[in-house]
Amino acid sequence: MFSRTNIEIQLLKYRTKRIDEQSIIDEVQKIFSENENKRKEIVSTLTEDDIEAVNHLNFDLLHSEQIFHIDDIKGLCINYRLRFLGSHHFKGDFPEEAISEIRHLENSHDITLRNFKIVAPAKLLKLENADDPLLFAPMGNDYYYLIHKWGRDLHPFRKLLMWPYKSLDNLVFMVMVLSVLLTSIVPMHWLTPHPGIGEYLFLAFFIFTGMGGMVILYGFSKGKNFNGAIWKSKYYNA
Repeated sequence: MFSRTNIEIQLLKYRTKRIDEQSIIDEVQKIFSENENKRKEIVSTLTEDDIEAVNHLNFDLLHSEQIFHIDDIKGLCINYRLRFLGSHHFKGDFPEEAISEIRHLENSHDITLRNFKIVAPAKLLKLENADDPLLFAPMGNDYYYLIHKWGRDLHPFRKLLMWPYKSLDNLVFMVMVLSVLLTSIVPMHWLTPHPGIGEYLFLAFFIFTGMGGMVILYGFSKGKNFNGAIWKSKYYNA
């Protein structure tokens, strides 16, 4: 006797009573236009060179696991040979998730974020000539708030591979270890019929000086430096 109630039709009736169809289209268009303008403004802030500024965030709304001191960031960059520079150096496209996180922060804290920083390998940055970024906003007193991470994780052996570049001592030690390994696999009977400890020591020293010379030549020719000296450098050949 009674037909079932179509809740979609009922919903349309409620909306029609509140506002006409053209008005709802105009309202939605306005909202989307404002959102698009805000997103363009954020992208412009991320990609343009910005002056140093501190973002006054509401501490009651912050997540402690996303607050990092400059020393924490420096340690990460030195161990994994990463750079910590202004976001305008980033040469990739900022993902929509990062833009959304910035908008969420700005709306909840009622501020406009400035002076973004990013942690990334040098190959992902536009550097002046002389695998997974982290986007930060400075909070003052050398503290930074992690906004978003994207991209692939670093290679599992990156820390080990970058260890020789941390300091001169590490590099010399690595050359010494490689020299000993190479000496141990050299067929000494090809060089002398009765090899002794003296011959092995001389060969190890010869290999060490040769490898050391190649490392120095490569370092000077490419203008390379150690991790501790380049983590905030904007120059590619550092």
